[in-house]
Amino acid sequence: MKKLIVALIAGAAAMSAAQAQNFSNDQPHAYVGVGASTAKNIQSDDYKLGGKVYGGYEFNRTWAAEAGYSDLGDHGATKSNGYYVAAKATMPINEQFSAYGKLGVEHSERKFNSALLNVKDTDTGAYGALGVQYKLNQQVALTAEYERYGKEKDIGAKSNVWTVGAHYNF
Repeated sequence: MKKLIVALIAGAAAMSAAQAQNFSNDQPHAYVGVGASTAKNIQSDDYKLGGKVYGGYEFNRTWAAEAGYSDLGDHGATKSNGYYVAAKATMPINEQFSAYGKLGVEHSERKFNSALLNVKDTDTGAYGALGVQYKLNQQVALTAEYERYGKEKDIGAKSNVWTVGAHYNF
């Protein structure tokens, strides 16, 4: 996981070197992002690494709409993932650093496949997240967030997810 985090930060830093430093743009725009997420397994209490892709539209510096997909990790015979659509409220702390919260709806699946048993646990419920964002420049930002995908499941990954990533503004 440490290698992936370092790779994300290095990639974002490389992209930012080519961009001009201008943090005052408050124009509506779309964005996309990727991240590394980790969730604890219910049965074994170990953490597994997964990925996240998301996209959204910022109406201004405060309000955005976002949708995403998270692979919550492969926990042996159990595979877990979640989708979400959410409203995002951002509170700028300064020109580069901001805190945000997301609230919306999620759909998650936990699948257990073995030679003897196949079980699928799905859930549609509330999605929420709290995070921080650091703008490297007008186009590239690094993020860290805590996400909650609905209620606790019986198999697979727990509903609590930690994610670090980077996103690009268009």
